[in-house]
Amino acid sequence: MRVILCGYYGQDNAGDEALLVCLLQMLPATVEPVVLSANPQTTEERYGVEAHYNRDCPKIWQLLGQCDGFVWGGGSLMQDVTSVVSPLYYGGLMAIAQMRGLKTIAWAQGIGPLQRPPLRWFTQQVLRGCNGISVRDEASLRLVERWDLKAFLAADPVWSLAAENASPSPSPLPMVAVNLRAHRLLTLERLAVITQALKDFQQQTQTHLRLIPLQKSQDLAIAEAIAVELPGSYEILYRPDPRECKGLFRGAEFTIGMRLHSLIMAAAEGSACFALSYDPKVSRLMAEVEIPGWELANLPMDSNELSQIWQNHFQQRQPWKEAEPLQKSALQHQALLQKIFVG
Repeated sequence: MRVILCGYYGQDNAGDEALLVCLLQMLPATVEPVVLSANPQTTEERYGVEAHYNRDCPKIWQLLGQCDGFVWGGGSLMQDVTSVVSPLYYGGLMAIAQMRGLKTIAWAQGIGPLQRPPLRWFTQQVLRGCNGISVRDEASLRLVERWDLKAFLAADPVWSLAAENASPSPSPLPMVAVNLRAHRLLTLERLAVITQALKDFQQQTQTHLRLIPLQKSQDLAIAEAIAVELPGSYEILYRPDPRECKGLFRGAEFTIGMRLHSLIMAAAEGSACFALSYDPKVSRLMAEVEIPGWELANLPMDSNELSQIWQNHFQQRQPWKEAEPLQKSALQHQALLQKIFVG
């Protein structure tokens, strides 16, 4: 059985690449994956799978005639907060796969927010045509159930990702991991406040800051801009392989993160976390696993206040010990793949 895997792959976003790795690991042995990627050559080399360019419409049409199944492979593909094009693209491919008779799965999805009624209706229709649906958070489950659709809830698959050690010798100082990404809510003014707060936090706590970009194109420049302002020990570590990226959070006693999967990776490795939420999916994670943090839109604009908040959480930190139940829950997404593609 050949199955098309469709997601935000090949963009060197470690979070979405981690979802792909988890999906590949969970596929039944009888399934041959065919990955749609923005960088198919890298995807093939890194994971040893067949991959094709995700904007090559004639090739995708051909593949839909040659394959038996189609999977949305994790993430927040059907939402219109960051992009209107995204749900049209992913939903359109799913709809065509269904019309051509493929078995279709919405796998480990974060559904919504969907603020535009036509996109909400469209999402409902393509989900109604799926052979199976799994979601990664309570809000997505409630939305799907309001549409009278059946889905099951399990933790984000990245909780179950096995980390690989990819960091240099550890610093003798307590290590704090930091991940920030470019976003309209991270204005220059807010970035200046965060940078000053990190400077003060480092001076007061005598810590080593490890700046971890998860997506080079959106995170690295911010990490570099912060690094030159820091008064103490720091490093910038970027690992495009998601297993190595997760390994960078190993040993972090405290993590300040924007990206959803920076927080999941860090917490899964036992780090206490503080979230800076720029997206509803991050806020959902904060609520469901009780990670403290701020909505970025409501960030205190006093760097001293922000630094003091981080210092308090750092001083009161406890190793995060709730990962095991979430790791077991994440593995439940495998059952859906087995049910639909094997029976």
